Amino acid sequence: MIYADGDVEKCKKDVIFNRVPYLECRNDQMMNGVKQLKGMASPRIIIYLARNAKDVAVSYYFFFLMVTANPDPGSFQDFVEKFMNGEVPYGSWYEHTKSWWEKRENPQVLFLFYEDMKEDIRREVMKLIKFLGKETSDEIVDKIIKHTTFQEMKNNPSTNYETLPDEIMNHKVSPFMRKGIIGDWKNHFTVALNEKFDMHYEQQMKGSTLKFRTEA
Repeated sequence: MIYADGDVEKCKKDVIFNRVPYLECRNDQMMNGVKQLKGMASPRIIIYLARNAKDVAVSYYFFFLMVTANPDPGSFQDFVEKFMNGEVPYGSWYEHTKSWWEKRENPQVLFLFYEDMKEDIRREVMKLIKFLGKETSDEIVDKIIKHTTFQEMKNNPSTNYETLPDEIMNHKVSPFMRKGIIGDWKNHFTVALNEKFDMHYEQQMKGSTLKFRTEA
């Protein structure tokens, strides 16, 4: 939206995973984000947005259920155990986020937090505009904010992955864009699982300056 100067129709001409390559997916039969990125004209956009681990685990569980190629994740507790041990596609959340946090001083990397976007989307959009070296009017910023709300994107086939067939992503099981809130983990974690997760989290993140908020 920033590069398109707030032109909604221009953005809708192609789906989100073609505009912003999905680097984690390297399946030549379906989607190869790295290969796709290499073939794109500059400026290329890769977005790194970090979210607290508990909400990621919940979101990932429902995503796992709706992606038909994935094996049965079992119960939520089973899945969280696998998540903690990095025994899920894309590996360890801890290693992934810490490795990008260490790159945050790179002038070509902007590390953003999901919780910050939920708290003050205008502030984060302005941060991104500045990072990209763009000058944008207040009117366009308002337009960008309006059309990139969770609800707008949930209803937009260009961003909600509904362009993919049910054989790949079954939205009847769970929508790709489900709730988009902070703290949904409280509806799924038991007290015992939460305590176990907190202990494991502390071990994994020991020595890192990376801090997350788990509540709104």
